[in-house]
Amino acid sequence: MAKTLNLFYLEPEPNRWFPGDRYPRRLIRRIVRGPRRPGGQERVFLNLKAGLRQLGVPFRVNDFAYARKHPEEPVGIIGKPHVLDMMEWKNPILFGAAVMSHPTDDPDLLQRKPIRKVLVPGEWMRKMCEPFWGGKVEAWPVGIDTDLWCPAPEVKKEYDFLIYDKVRWEHDRYEKELIEPIRSELRRQSLSFVEIRYGHYKEEDFHSLLKRCKAMIFLCEHETQGIAYQQALSMDIPIIAWDRGGFWQDPAYYPQVRFAEVTSVPYWDNECGKKFKTTNQFKEVLIEFVENLFKSRYQPKKYILQNLTVKKCAEAYKKILSELTKQ
Repeated sequence: MAKTLNLFYLEPEPNRWFPGDRYPRRLIRRIVRGPRRPGGQERVFLNLKAGLRQLGVPFRVNDFAYARKHPEEPVGIIGKPHVLDMMEWKNPILFGAAVMSHPTDDPDLLQRKPIRKVLVPGEWMRKMCEPFWGGKVEAWPVGIDTDLWCPAPEVKKEYDFLIYDKVRWEHDRYEKELIEPIRSELRRQSLSFVEIRYGHYKEEDFHSLLKRCKAMIFLCEHETQGIAYQQALSMDIPIIAWDRGGFWQDPAYYPQVRFAEVTSVPYWDNECGKKFKTTNQFKEVLIEFVENLFKSRYQPKKYILQNLTVKKCAEAYKKILSELTKQ
């Protein structure tokens, strides 16, 4: 029987006004907003668990008492770093992949904690972190639930494109310089579209819209993994991606931290669609993309099945975690 893995994931939930107020606040939120929807980091944890179940690999979750009694066994701490401070760890730790934004957030982390390996979501982020963490940093993407995010041939395709707006910084500027020119070009070519903006939708709404669209235009400065665009690929939706490249421009770090080259689609090949850098280039790319789309030349689902299923990615995670005892 496969060895049971030790996994840890907890959402930070600090008290706000007085000790213990997080509990009534949690209840009030549920009453007002309905069931809590998982965020991006929790999605990493949920999809990892789903992949391990498919593999038949047993795991225990947040069993701090077991970890204390078995300090020789490696543990996987997924998510935000507050879990690292919840006990005095002796176990070899696999930390990530949803971790901090940059190693400078905690420069002596690897000296203070028994962290043997840090996982980050993609290769460009691994390269950015390597000068700080050396060979201890590795790229690992979480898998996509290909059973949920699957083609829906029974649903009528009402729109040619879904515009996915994940422009995070200087949105007013890019509304004028990027998004509106794209809308105008689609209208000029008599292509129908619908839009969705990151942070302003429920996951089920995104899922429903993808069923009704032939393709997607993905607009984001850069992505460490990009689960949303990969969910679209898993539904066999080809993508035109704005991939401007250049520096990592998170305003919390740039220009003090300068790293290039970043990408908005870190997991990608020609089966997935086309990329463009500038608005002018979009016009040229759109013509070729539509022609290829009409001739069914893209196979994005195939790319996901070959590279990013929950089972494949969970197998990779299990291998990395199991090897910590050898280090």
